[in-house]
Formats: sequence, C-alpha cells, structure tokens
Amino acid sequence: MPTRRQFLHTTGAGLLALPSFLEARDDSRTFHLGVIADTHIIDEFYRGPEGNAEDTDSIFKTTDRLTAARDRLNALSPGLEMLFLVGDCVHDYPSADLDFFYQHKTRIDHARTLTDGFRVPVHVGLGNHDYAVPKVSREGTHELFRRKLGLRPYYAVDHRGWKFIHLNNFLGTTWQAGHADYAKGRGSLGEAQLEWLDAQLSERKPSFIFVHYPLSAIVPAEFRDLGLHSLLKRHAATVQRVISGHWHRWVDVGREFGPAHLVIAATRYDPDAYLIVEVDAKAGTHRLLNLDLVEWNTHFSRPYEPARR
Repeated sequence: MPTRRQFLHTTGAGLLALPSFLEARDDSRTFHLGVIADTHIIDEFYRGPEGNAEDTDSIFKTTDRLTAARDRLNALSPGLEMLFLVGDCVHDYPSADLDFFYQHKTRIDHARTLTDGFRVPVHVGLGNHDYAVPKVSREGTHELFRRKLGLRPYYAVDHRGWKFIHLNNFLGTTWQAGHADYAKGRGSLGEAQLEWLDAQLSERKPSFIFVHYPLSAIVPAEFRDLGLHSLLKRHAATVQRVISGHWHRWVDVGREFGPAHLVIAATRYDPDAYLIVEVDAKAGTHRLLNLDLVEWNTHFSRPYEPARR
C-alpha cells in the first residue's frame, strides 16, 4: 500500500477540494441552509466500547443515521443551498500513525463518501473527536483533514451577502500539550484566530458562527481583553446566531453571551437532529423552521415535513 508521502505526491489539493458554492437557485430574497453536528462516523477498525450502553449502541448506527438525515435534507423543497457540520465528523483515530490513513480506507474516507452524497456543498468544522492530542499533533490532524476533506482549521463562507464562520476552539493553549493551561475540556482559539475573527466581523455582514464547544466551555479571555466572549459582545449587531454541538442534546442558551446561542443535538442519536434555516438575504434576518419540533434537553427532534406546515 502507498505511504502517506507517496499519497501526497500522487494526489493534489485540487482533487480533494470542497465543491464550489451553488449559485442562487432563483432571484428570491430568501435561501435555505441546514446545520448538523456530531456525526461520529466510524470504520472497521473501531474498537469500543463507549462509556455507557446507549453511547455504544449509537456509535454503530452513525453511518445509517447520517444517511437517513441526508436523504431527508436532500428531499426538501425548497432545497437547501448549503449544509454546515459543526464538528466531530469522525469518532477518534484508529491509529496514531498518519500513514495508516493513506494505507487503508478509514472513517475519514467514509465521512467523505457520506458528505459527497448531499446535493449541496457540505462545510465541515472540526470537533474534539476529530483530533487525537497528544498522540497526534494538531498540525498532523490539519494536514490529514486538508488532504482527505479539503478542510482548513477555520474559515468563512461568504454567500449572498451573509457570512458563515467555522471557528476552531482547539487551537489555543488549552489544547497545547505541556502548556500550563492544558485542559481538553476547555476550548480556546489562539490569538491569530481571534484577530482573524475580529476582522471578519468588522465587515459587518450578517453572520452565523459555528463552533464545536458551547460557549460556556470556551475560555472567555485569552489575551488581555481579547477572547471569543468579548468579540461576540462587541459584534452582537453583526452575529445573528452562534451554533454549537458537543453536548449531543438540544439546549437553548439564550443571549447570555450576547448573540443568540443554540446547542444542537447529534445525528449520531437521531437522524432528525438537524436545523433548517431560512435566511432573508435582503432584510438580514433568519428563521429556524423546525425549532418547534425540538425535544429540549434530549437527543431528539420530531421529523420536519414542510408540505404540511
């Protein structure tokens, strides 16, 4: 089998780049997008069990449940224009040797196949299970996901006058092995990403922010007065909503951190655990079309049937 070095030599970044955005499907002022989180895709090399019986049972159903969610979202009319996945795309690493991922078909390849099956571009963010710190360096993870899924550690998507921002709360000192702040239960962004975010939001386009850890688990201030919490309050008029995953259940955090903040459940447990967002591109507003179907503080949501609404 080819080594990672051989794989990198024979495949180019363009081959694995994310699809380009779809053009607006009509001249209407509204468009629709979907949001999912915590897909936790595994492969034949997975070895359990998880921490409890429910988690162990769910991990073997993640592919089927993401496929079911994909079928539901692909069938929507009006259709989505893009989809965002808020971290934990895959579930842990079968090996700390990155060559393993180029010598075998693994959970990252399965995730690519599954997301390629959506009818719209899928913009993926990184979660804690997509890393393997300290066994695999953060830089190693970033190279792997760039080559396999075309991902950058954090990025923004500009679409029809709006900005959709995937943040990465694993780049600061709380995820730096050996640092005094090292504590993987806490998220941090790092100075470069925070300054980049400030610049993005200073464009004053209405924005969504996706970040895997809920805001209460992210360090408020990292450098003097610079931190995610203060930036969100500074740009509260620009940030329309913050959406997180990680908790695997639906939680409405409200406006404790400035902008409206919602934690969404996981397709790992329920194929109906997704958000459908209608955006008014001209008014700079949005609606969450299936929020009334959510069963709060659980894994679950009732099916969305737009024809009956």
